[in-house]
Amino acid sequence: MMALLDEIDRRIINALQGGFPICPAPFAAAAETIGIGQDDLLQRLQRMRAGGLLSRFGPMYHAEKLGGALTLAAMAVPEDRFETVAAQVNAHQEVAHNYAREHHLNMWFVLATEQGARIGEVLAEIEAETGLTVFNMPKREEFFIGLRFEA
Repeated sequence: MMALLDEIDRRIINALQGGFPICPAPFAAAAETIGIGQDDLLQRLQRMRAGGLLSRFGPMYHAEKLGGALTLAAMAVPEDRFETVAAQVNAHQEVAHNYAREHHLNMWFVLATEQGARIGEVLAEIEAETGLTVFNMPKREEFFIGLRFEA
């Protein structure tokens, strides 16, 4: 993947992980900090997202600090039902993201809810809709692992 990122791409990834400007023109301010133009920044972000180099670009909220809840969940989904079950799971607005994994538990997803009790409700809804067991794995401790590229 490193070969697909040039020096400016690496600077963008490094700079934007540490925060994003809160101002009337945040992309212009971010671009200035990186030393490029706003249009170049937007085009590069779009290219990295479209090419799968970035899986997402957006804020990370601490649901618990906002009064909500967050959990990681996993399911063992038969391969022939995977796409159908993924659509059922993803239809829930509380599903933040969903990943396929090469493991017995081959579908992993994160739920973020406005109220803590809603986690159990959504997991029960998904089980009822899919007929599959959902394994709830709430976080015990939070770690931040940053990804940094040498320029």
